[in-house]
Amino acid sequence: MVEANSKSNVLMMKKLLIFTLIMFVFGYALVPFYEKFCEVTGINNLLQPDVLTKDNWVDEERWIAIEFDANVRGLPWQFKPLQTSARIHPGESVNVMYEITNNSDREVTGQAIPSYSPRFLDKHLKKFECFCFTKQVLKPNETLQMPVQFVIDSGLPADINTVTISYTFFELPASASAIKK
Repeated sequence: MVEANSKSNVLMMKKLLIFTLIMFVFGYALVPFYEKFCEVTGINNLLQPDVLTKDNWVDEERWIAIEFDANVRGLPWQFKPLQTSARIHPGESVNVMYEITNNSDREVTGQAIPSYSPRFLDKHLKKFECFCFTKQVLKPNETLQMPVQFVIDSGLPADINTVTISYTFFELPASASAIKK
């Protein structure tokens, strides 16, 4: 009877190890799928400056009002843009600073997810630098200032005069805290 239990336990352990290995490989296999998804949807549209200059020009005849928004979901953080709006020409490079403070007594890891209005703005918004590209780890009571550098290309439809760029930070699981910025 003891020998049957022992064999049963060894078999179960082998199955669990195989399952764990499969899940680990699956997790790594998702990375290229995620990168392609971000490329297709425009979520992670980081461009090199020399690519931008070839296809874009500054439309000095037109103005666009940009509103900046910042939110947190499930985080003990205070998050805000240091300027709430800007007025720019399409094709003009913009640099905006955001400030984030961890108001807790523990280290917290978060990830920002962008959203845009109008909805198709992501096709015309090209980011050079953004804190949303990486996880942010804040120590207890730490404050960071983080830049977002982007351009709204001159191909934005002429009837669009105001756009909103919003970022929402979500807390990542405690296991993600081991990954430093």
